[in-house]
Amino acid sequence: MPELTTDFLAVMREELEKALAKPATQRSWAMVIDRKKCIGCHACTVSCMAENVLPPGVVYRRVADEETGRYPDVVRVFTPKPCMQCDNPYCVTVCPVKATFKRPDKIVEIDYNKCIGCGRCVVACPYGARTLDRGKFHTSGTPEVMAYEKRVTYDYQKTWQRTGTGVKAPVGRARKCHFCLHRINEGDLPACVITCIGRATYFGDLSDPNSTVSKLLKTRKYEVLRPEKGTKPRVYYLK
Repeated sequence: MPELTTDFLAVMREELEKALAKPATQRSWAMVIDRKKCIGCHACTVSCMAENVLPPGVVYRRVADEETGRYPDVVRVFTPKPCMQCDNPYCVTVCPVKATFKRPDKIVEIDYNKCIGCGRCVVACPYGARTLDRGKFHTSGTPEVMAYEKRVTYDYQKTWQRTGTGVKAPVGRARKCHFCLHRINEGDLPACVITCIGRATYFGDLSDPNSTVSKLLKTRKYEVLRPEKGTKPRVYYLK
């Protein structure tokens, strides 16, 4: 296992800056999650909702809570489930208007200007990583929809406004985790990574053999979710 006794968040930020200095075609973003460290606090889910101004029903990072074993030897296992950023994504294949595509840096992007909200990608995703934005607000039905819910969101490094006049993208579109691209581009880590209490989430450039994520996958056993689907996920789970 690589040495992680230093401030590994600072180390990963340095690695991120190094990756950003390269052309996008030479970057290979990936996430590594250590389920043995995940305590099921849902801090990553909450921080993601706040960072990306997510409405009711839209969750970019679920945390599954499962029990294994037989009483009294029962163990709870927590599995964070962001978008897997698959190298063979079903969502791209089923999209009738080619609104979903694979970026050169390996992240799967949705073009909200093309998306028609048909929901085919939502059904096709084997990981339940996609949801439709129905235009709702958490404070609907109260005297006033709160201003923090009307903030712009920065999905895919673009500015989107859910309220006001005209087109309200991403309302009516499919939405999902994008590894906080707007943060990455500014040299910072995804919100879920920096808020993880158990320090269970790692992020970086797999094309760099010396990056934290590369070292972890070289020195630890790992798995991906639902490998039988052949989607080739880019989110890896340490055993």
